Amino acid sequence: MAAVLTSPFTTGPRSARHAALAGVRDHPGIWRRGREHAVSLRTQPTGDAGLDARLPGGGWPRGGLIEILAGHDGLGEMSLLLPAIAALTRTRRRVAMIGPPYIPFAPAWIAAGVDPAHLVQIDAAAANRHWSAEQCLRTGCCAAILHWLPEADYPRLRRLQLAAETGDALAFLLRPLQARRESTPAALRIEVSRFESDTCVKILKCRNNPDLAGSSILSRCA
Repeated sequence: MAAVLTSPFTTGPRSARHAALAGVRDHPGIWRRGREHAVSLRTQPTGDAGLDARLPGGGWPRGGLIEILAGHDGLGEMSLLLPAIAALTRTRRRVAMIGPPYIPFAPAWIAAGVDPAHLVQIDAAAANRHWSAEQCLRTGCCAAILHWLPEADYPRLRRLQLAAETGDALAFLLRPLQARRESTPAALRIEVSRFESDTCVKILKCRNNPDLAGSSILSRCA
């Protein structure tokens, strides 16, 4: 007798089918186009009301890569991220910095509300930084990472994306502006620049609301 394959979506009690379908629908790896999905997104507030109002779910997406592209250092990229980092460390959740190009200026971070007791700096060799970032995300030991990533191919980015989904963490990748020409599995990709005393945030890609691509927002997190 031939084997018969059945699907939980077509057999069994109605409530069981609905529960199984809801589990697939709410998985962080499933992309549902449009604003409907934004309501159920897991996010972390950015610390800027205007930016939160524009981003789906009201903040940085958890469980996905967030690429921060800048033409050079010092354009406000760290000021943009510090409010979220401070909020996480104040609730005793660990944040890892992987391969920062400069020694962080501790007094400025403390003044921004960051608790250094829950901030970890990883100065691994270049060949080991990707592995370190993946482990920090996948194991769930960190609520967020800041990963300075001058170069990365798509398979490596995809591994980081899957690790972020597994650990339900914030994965900030700080990358050079020329990376905008490369494909990415990131949930959010933005370009930062300066406009007078503010940081200008240009959304290059937003998986949960593609219509935002190309829009710009002035952030006053600094």
